[in-house]
Amino acid sequence: MKYIYELHKTMVARNLILVYEGEFTQEITKSVLAMAERNMDAIGEDQSIKRKVFNVMVECLQNIVKHADEIEEIDLTDHNAAIFMIGKQEDKYVITSGNPITNNKVKMLQDKLAHINSLDKEGLKEYYKDVIRNNKGLSAKGGAGLGFIDMARKSGQKLQFDFEPINEDISFFSLKTVIRRVVTAD
Repeated sequence: MKYIYELHKTMVARNLILVYEGEFTQEITKSVLAMAERNMDAIGEDQSIKRKVFNVMVECLQNIVKHADEIEEIDLTDHNAAIFMIGKQEDKYVITSGNPITNNKVKMLQDKLAHINSLDKEGLKEYYKDVIRNNKGLSAKGGAGLGFIDMARKSGQKLQFDFEPINEDISFFSLKTVIRRVVTAD
């Protein structure tokens, strides 16, 4: 039972206000979003910060659900679990997600995220418009790949990411987005 206390200490040390690990469904996603919203309402968070945090959370959770479907097709149930965390510090929110992805997606995601991180505010705005205009990156599931661009735009920060190989078919994709709690114009 000592692990419970160790987990609690880790959550307190990292200022984590919400952690969920497991299967992500539409219902679970709605619950996670509702819990985070209630937490921000309880502390009286500024509406513009709340909107940014909520937007990034939605994109992270949609990303997890999308890739979970792809992993299920491989039927490696022991690798399907994903994780979502949100931490609140004095000056920022830290939103972190992690989920398995197929290894054939790693290079494409690395390149896309590196490109997004290479752009400034105006470059992100133009890239977003370009993707919409030209349907660049339109996936079989209908997504245009705007989520990562939107996360970078809303946060105003570089997206932090990593890929940890699990086996020859799957890697664990970790994504961290920081949203400053200083109120700025969108």
